[in-house]
Amino acid sequence: MKIVWLRRDLRVDDNTALVEASLSGESVAAVYTATPKTWQRHGMAPIQADLIFRRLTALQNELSEKNIPLYYLEVDTYHQAAKAMADLALESKASAIYFNKQYELDEIERDKLLCEYLQQMEIDCVGFDDKCLLPPGTIVNKQGDYYKVFTPFKRAYVARLFQAPPIVRKVPKVEARAQLSSKTVTFFDAQCDFSYPRTDSSHYLAETQTIIQKLRDFEANNVDGYDRQRDFPAIEGTSELSPYLSIGALSIRQCLARLLYNRTLPIAGGREVWLSELVWREFYQHLLHFEPKLSKGHSFTQWGDKLHWHDVSAFIEAWKSGQTGYPIIDAAMRQLNHTGWMHNRLRMIVASFLIKDLHIDWRIGERYFISKLVDGDYAANNGGWQWCASTGCDGQPYFRIFNPTTQSEKFDSDARFIRRWVPELEAVPQQYIHRPWCWPNAKSLSYPSPIVDHRAEREITLALYKDAKENMDGA
Repeated sequence: MKIVWLRRDLRVDDNTALVEASLSGESVAAVYTATPKTWQRHGMAPIQADLIFRRLTALQNELSEKNIPLYYLEVDTYHQAAKAMADLALESKASAIYFNKQYELDEIERDKLLCEYLQQMEIDCVGFDDKCLLPPGTIVNKQGDYYKVFTPFKRAYVARLFQAPPIVRKVPKVEARAQLSSKTVTFFDAQCDFSYPRTDSSHYLAETQTIIQKLRDFEANNVDGYDRQRDFPAIEGTSELSPYLSIGALSIRQCLARLLYNRTLPIAGGREVWLSELVWREFYQHLLHFEPKLSKGHSFTQWGDKLHWHDVSAFIEAWKSGQTGYPIIDAAMRQLNHTGWMHNRLRMIVASFLIKDLHIDWRIGERYFISKLVDGDYAANNGGWQWCASTGCDGQPYFRIFNPTTQSEKFDSDARFIRRWVPELEAVPQQYIHRPWCWPNAKSLSYPSPIVDHRAEREITLALYKDAKENMDGA
């Protein structure tokens, strides 16, 4: 019998560990482990925990069709999970545990510990590079080093992609149904529950059929206009597939296979831009593999850790709650708090505001996002925040500072998005909606004045970054 340890790969088809286990000729049992104390330390959003739970409920039925039972095990931490899984394999006389690798540091250490336990028990421990289409280490420069700039990484990635287009592998039905003989696990069903907070995620999909259909609909109807529509939060111009990629209900290969379906080279327009976004996700996964310090809260650049951040709790709370006095910032943060999701353009705007208008440590924003996002993914979130902070690998130049009002006028010109999420501005005429503090009747609003002046804060940011770089040069 093979045991497949499921993590952020909650799908049947195109799950490398499941496919390989199912082709082994042995029976297969899938196990999901909940680790609430580690989740709490990582700050996982309750809405994401709920999506995972709902996805497991659907997955149980989908696995059953392949004659694979889904078991559930809860322990406090990753280290306890490694020990519990090894003991489970020994008790059940399993020949191996199969799993798909993760590239965050805690996850790497967990899997190393698992393999050490299994080696002592003379049980095979087999990890697969499933998360990325092209595993870390397979795309390197002429010096054999990993890429530190996105554009050449993408160029090399796309060349490899078109040499060998992605293949979505199916899981065959297993002949004999496995049974785990241990009191530490139970069959997963709706009666199971996490010892972890959950908030309603029913707005998001959980069934494979509907998730795949959403991918197909996006490819058929929206991807060709993606380059023109993706920056406008009031319209549905993005794929909104990130929640399913983050928990592995959907794979990068499934997305790429659909994007390139019946297409000849070169692709252009919206398809090419969406491909770039998918490759950014891969780029950040590769960085985690090569730079463990990113999992420890460090900046990618050395000078980034020399920045002297401000620590104004009132500013932090105003940003979190959507009470900054800048309509686009407040609308975006309220969307996040209410739905667990935020439009990508808005993620850049609110991150830039926290870092370069309020001078708050990007790590505070990074952690807040993870605590709220239904699509929370450590690599993508860390990469995005460090890009905005200009401390990351191939981050934006530090002197590039978004003006929140200009961004608002450009990407929500008719204020449809703002008016939806900031009802206090209902009475504000259109000509003042992006600068409500300029409206003659502004004092009648139950809406705050701007907590900072962007123009003044921009100068402070330039000095702050210049000082950090000079301190690094003189160190």
